[in-house]
Amino acid sequence: MPRCVVSSVGGGIAIKEGPVSISPKIPQPRRRLLAWTAAGAASLAVGTLAGCSDSSHASNGAAPEPSDSFSPDAPINPSAAAGLPSPTATGTVAARTKPVFKVHDILPDAPSDAIALTIDDGPSPLYTPQLLALLRKYDIQATFNVIGSQAHVHKDVIRQIAADGHMVANHTMTHPQPLSKRTKAQIEAEIANAQSVIVDAGAPTPTLFRSPGGDWSTEIFAATAKYGMIPIDWDVDPRDWSRPGVAQITQKLMAARPGDILLCHDGGGDRTQTLESLKTVLPALKAKGFTFVRL
Repeated sequence: MPRCVVSSVGGGIAIKEGPVSISPKIPQPRRRLLAWTAAGAASLAVGTLAGCSDSSHASNGAAPEPSDSFSPDAPINPSAAAGLPSPTATGTVAARTKPVFKVHDILPDAPSDAIALTIDDGPSPLYTPQLLALLRKYDIQATFNVIGSQAHVHKDVIRQIAADGHMVANHTMTHPQPLSKRTKAQIEAEIANAQSVIVDAGAPTPTLFRSPGGDWSTEIFAATAKYGMIPIDWDVDPRDWSRPGVAQITQKLMAARPGDILLCHDGGGDRTQTLESLKTVLPALKAKGFTFVRL
């Protein structure tokens, strides 16, 4: 599986692919990290590993499997949130002890045959517009879990997602994995910075959060609740990020059952297989009687 390292080079951000190992001790920021200041955002980038590592995930008690991988379409820019208005710590959502795995856990009044398509790691200037066109063709609403650094670079795509009526959710600022191994301050900055950048890009304030790789902890749940969001996961994962082939992606998605939350990707790499599969899967699942809902 691909892995990548994000490091600070000459004041910029360098991305190198190759095998890496994640130390159980995450380096501390050089100075106290304050979300919503340029200094705080910069310290988040120093010495931090991000993306492209495995994470365990299982929603039904089965053996955990590695989850999604990410390599950005644009350079990661944790300082993109500097100078933007701070998100409001609403405190209106109670901290949970586990994420949402099923549609009816978050939408109890949804149709009994409801399923939800969730799209991670965008927006991509290449693949997201193609996916949006496909969703319009079949009159399907989806939930896009977007990365703050991508939203900052591709604001026009964020605006189109929102204009089409899809849900725009928070998927952290830089997609660090494992997020649960970061400090409490780093976790909160990842979530809060993304919140500010997504709103600045033109989307409504996110009310949903998905942790990279389905990696959760008490600190992640607390930060999610602090900014008024519900943690969401998934229970159908075709592992499309690994490009296993259109047939395998299609087979996994076609096994969806009522209430399932489906996981796919529009960012982080070549998503042609995902798009080709969805051209078959979306009309086929509708023909089977499923109702697609946004979370």
